[in-house]
Amino acid sequence: MTVTETAHDVDPERGTLAKAADENFPVAPFFLPRDWRTDLMAVYGFARLVDDIGDGDLAPGGADARLLGVPADRAEDRLLMLDAFEEDLRRVFDGTPRHPLLRRLQLTVRRRSLTPEPFLGLIAANRQDQLVGRYETYDDLLAYCELSANPVGRLVLAVTGTSTPERIRRSDAICTALQIVEHLQDVAEDLGRDRVYLPAEDLKRFHVQETDLAAPTANASVRALVAYEARRARELLNEGSPLVGSVHGRLRLLLAGFVAGGRAALRAIAAADHDVLPGPPKPGKVQLLREVGVTLRGKG
Repeated sequence: MTVTETAHDVDPERGTLAKAADENFPVAPFFLPRDWRTDLMAVYGFARLVDDIGDGDLAPGGADARLLGVPADRAEDRLLMLDAFEEDLRRVFDGTPRHPLLRRLQLTVRRRSLTPEPFLGLIAANRQDQLVGRYETYDDLLAYCELSANPVGRLVLAVTGTSTPERIRRSDAICTALQIVEHLQDVAEDLGRDRVYLPAEDLKRFHVQETDLAAPTANASVRALVAYEARRARELLNEGSPLVGSVHGRLRLLLAGFVAGGRAALRAIAAADHDVLPGPPKPGKVQLLREVGVTLRGKG
């Protein structure tokens, strides 16, 4: 057993929560009130862990499987792990969960009166990833984003006590846009998992074959396709951005950061001439801060 495995067995939360540093914008930045940071990190821990289960990215050692009551020799069965995780999630609302990340989440659920639906949506999205690897239409992809992305924004609004129907609508647009941006950044990585989140109807429209997505660099057709999907993501960000102006104080800065993270990532993709195949184009900190300022001023 390696040192990494031993550490993960002792503290299975550590590796999951450490991934927050790799997000396009800080999940729970320092300027937020401490209770918000605590609760947002609890939500992030859930979302990150369910994604890691769905992607087969759990740390070695099998600690997460054992905590969920899954035999070590079945830990690679993602659907089984997701089923066990859902069972443990339900204990958050009516018992005592087994996994430490869910015990942490239980405190947040009680403090903020959160409901199971957003969490169940995220599990459903990862279950869908095991069964569906291609999306025929853009509407099919949007339906997936309704499960995989939109619950996160709804949870942020719920944790901060700012949910209204209009804010939820704007938040959904932002979250769907951010999911599409992530898909564009990760085309090569997703293909390696036998997943393609570019709608099949759009591949056909731009005369792109899946083999083109496996190339070291993008040809002209792939670049045109990525540019087309990037415009869609930008339109969604613009549709959702009035959410930022509808709130005040530090929450306004947090939401501006999410929108700015998406816009900065889109600029990085454009700066790479929409060639996302060598690796995900990432914005620099200066570009991100510039986009935060633009978003706070209500421009974009």
